[in-house]
Amino acid sequence: MAVICAKALVLAVVVVLVSTPQLAVGARRRMELYQPDPADMLSYHNGQVLHGDIAVSVLWYGQFTQVQKTVIYDFVLSLTMMPQATPPSVAQWWSTIDQQYLSKAAQATPNAGGEAKRTQVLLADQVSDDDCSMGKSLTLAQVSALAARAKPKKGGVALVFTAQDVTVEGFCMSQCGLHGSDAESGTAYVWVGNAATQCPGQCAWPFHQPEYGPQGPPLTPPNGDVGVDGMIVNLASEFAGVVTNPFGDAYYQGSSDAPLEAATACPGQFGSGSYPGYAGNLKIDQASGASYNANGAQGRKYLLPALFNPSTSTCSTLV
Repeated sequence: MAVICAKALVLAVVVVLVSTPQLAVGARRRMELYQPDPADMLSYHNGQVLHGDIAVSVLWYGQFTQVQKTVIYDFVLSLTMMPQATPPSVAQWWSTIDQQYLSKAAQATPNAGGEAKRTQVLLADQVSDDDCSMGKSLTLAQVSALAARAKPKKGGVALVFTAQDVTVEGFCMSQCGLHGSDAESGTAYVWVGNAATQCPGQCAWPFHQPEYGPQGPPLTPPNGDVGVDGMIVNLASEFAGVVTNPFGDAYYQGSSDAPLEAATACPGQFGSGSYPGYAGNLKIDQASGASYNANGAQGRKYLLPALFNPSTSTCSTLV
């Protein structure tokens, strides 16, 4: 396993590559800043993306409250399964991924027949391991094993969530989450950890005072949970990466060993006017004072990362 870190100013993008047969892993660290080379913008490398009906299986590892599970569950529902929420919405954010990445790749793939079908995220099974059967200190290989336990379907994604008292190899030191895949089985996975008590200044920013860099005041989390709202930010980033670059040969920027992807190519950006240490101009919930940029299922609000738009070569935010 090789871990390659690229740092700029006080923020960092970290990508992890795990080398096993047909396995590619990408990881993301919060609190980032990257100045892209205009000559090396994110582009399509003719590989496979995930499209059509993407079945999502979930594995909860450790203790999560029902409220915490519901916040995350509703986010996944918000992507494509629920009726359109009031703009700006999670569905709008997903539409950028579908239209600018998945549909275009499907059209460019000879076996796809040139058809651009709408891609939907479909929730499948959920599994809970409340007692942490593998212990509370996991290696990346164990995270991959947990993903397999979720039994993702071919062309689908397993989501592995670890509780705030579970440590994972590299968590906080080099990454807040990662995505990986197995080309042989045609499956992929995403892992995200709850950083509430381990490194909220790194993996739950901007809902916590940053550990490094400009010390602006933290934002109020839209769902009232610094750890879980931080998980949503990282889940969104990793999910964008896993569907657009599941096997390391589709949409990315830079080296395939350390790629920047749909969301990680726009680090630290959530609203217009963002700069290091400032998330940008966001919506404010008048009742709670919470900051958000997307409406979701069941009236929930979320903060989602900006996405790189290949058509304009710019980072697009919802607000």
